[in-house]
Amino acid sequence: MQLGLVAVGYGTVLVIAATLLFVRHLQELQNPVEASGGMWAAGDAMLGVFIAFLFAIPSVFLVWIIARFETFYKTYSQLLLSLSLSAPVCLAIFTLGKNHVAESVSILCLYRLFCSPPILLGIGVSRLAARFDRAKRLLSCALFIEGLTLAIAVALLIHAWGGPKSR
Repeated sequence: MQLGLVAVGYGTVLVIAATLLFVRHLQELQNPVEASGGMWAAGDAMLGVFIAFLFAIPSVFLVWIIARFETFYKTYSQLLLSLSLSAPVCLAIFTLGKNHVAESVSILCLYRLFCSPPILLGIGVSRLAARFDRAKRLLSCALFIEGLTLAIAVALLIHAWGGPKSR
């Protein structure tokens, strides 16, 4: 019953997202010159973020439901731990491998680092929903890795900008 409601939630969000994207596409067809500007690109980005948050709503309920089943939640926790381990790898590749990796790999790593705050939020919500000790430990490790990587990335960004200016 509860999984059925979550599936209905995902279906509803999918229909809403498809409608919003179709309306946006029709607007772009009506005004092709205006649609190539930066303000439209910002609107597209905001629409993408809005749709991502819409999909997060049934996802929270799905996590809350599977938190009652130890085997499913342990596997989910392992998946999140693996995902969090990709953040320090991407940070290292992006900062240290500028001359040694393809530009496409660097861009992929940069996108992964930009996704770090929502991933951190998702891991945090998953940690709050955890009921079993092993899942709690795995999610705590994932939270620590993702948070520390995000803090280091912000520190590196501040350092690259020159830090606080002294007079």
